[in-house]
Amino acid sequence: MYTIEAENVSKKFGEQTVLNSISFRMETGKIYGLVGDNGSGKSVLLKCLCGILPCDSGSIKIAGKYIKPGAGNLPKLGIVIEHPGFLDSMSGWHNLKYLAGIRGIITDEQIRKSLECVGLSGQEKKKVKKYSLGMRQRLAIAQAIMEDPDVYIMDEPFNGLDKHAVADMRVLFNSLREKGKTLLLVSHYATDIENLCDGVYEISGGMMNKKEETL
Repeated sequence: MYTIEAENVSKKFGEQTVLNSISFRMETGKIYGLVGDNGSGKSVLLKCLCGILPCDSGSIKIAGKYIKPGAGNLPKLGIVIEHPGFLDSMSGWHNLKYLAGIRGIITDEQIRKSLECVGLSGQEKKKVKKYSLGMRQRLAIAQAIMEDPDVYIMDEPFNGLDKHAVADMRVLFNSLREKGKTLLLVSHYATDIENLCDGVYEISGGMMNKKEETL
């Protein structure tokens, strides 16, 4: 069973083709890695998968639903893309509480558990402006997991984390896979890809190829 499917996805900015007829399928309950040089199109692809950017052509389907920016009834996704944007004047807890209020389906207990899962218990009352880069990244991951979605799309989720935090996140991501979740991770660190991923894709020149089965 496939949870993430892309067929002939293309994206151009002016005369520059960033994604060129990309197709792939990712199975349910597995972790996939996405690698490529800077400017290869990794972040653009992730934004298309999340419905942030429209494709110029082709189609993307996640959890059985086609992804189109602005369309209703999109699947729940756990997303970490680029620099996490939080309200610095509010605490970590209140940032998540504010975001949870948008959909109105997340309890305080779910927020508490999410903060605990990423190692921010005891830091949730501190204002985000006092958070380190690593703490902000943990908070971004807490935001991604708090609705318990079935699909996670994460751009450099280990950014700013020390080695102990990276180990914690590996444990968390493995536990999500064991629960049948599907994860797509972008990481510059080969060790992260080797240790976590069931399959790896590489983008180069606007094209994407499957590199290997790692597990």
